[in-house]
Amino acid sequence: MIKLMKPGIAIVLLLLLSLSATGQELRKGDKAPEIKQKLITGEKFQLSDLRGKMVLVDFWAGWCKPCRKENPEIVELYHEYKDEDFKNGNGFTIVSVSLDFSPKMWKNAIEQDKLEWPYHVGGQGGWKNPAAKTYNVTSIPQSFLIDGDGTIIGANLRADNLEKILRKKKKGGFLFFRKLKWW
Repeated sequence: MIKLMKPGIAIVLLLLLSLSATGQELRKGDKAPEIKQKLITGEKFQLSDLRGKMVLVDFWAGWCKPCRKENPEIVELYHEYKDEDFKNGNGFTIVSVSLDFSPKMWKNAIEQDKLEWPYHVGGQGGWKNPAAKTYNVTSIPQSFLIDGDGTIIGANLRADNLEKILRKKKKGGFLFFRKLKWW
């Protein structure tokens, strides 16, 4: 006769199986998983080629209003920090991983928002993007800041928090704010 499993054990086993099926949540201190995709230009790209730089991996889409609202501030930070030296990285760049379904919408959003960095991947397939699955992305905008050694040093950063980390990690950097309000 088959002995039935206790309900508590069955629930734990189901949770473990679901974690292994969807991937574990990435956290600060984890090594950033590799991303291998084609750039918007058609060239091959892999995240590990950017080792030695501070990299923001930004998951977004042209149809995502919160993503588009955040883009001007991300563009400003890119221009401010792209040539800076960091304690553990030389320069700052962004890898935009699009969860768009339409290449046309993706390309239009890049142009309209003036996303001038060279690393744009995705743009079709939406949520089925392999990088989104690897990074366990379930909502956007979502981002991961990776240092020069390929270690995640921040996750789900909005522009203000991203700036704080970049300033703190900058060689000789101090924690100031771009937009001081004087009363």
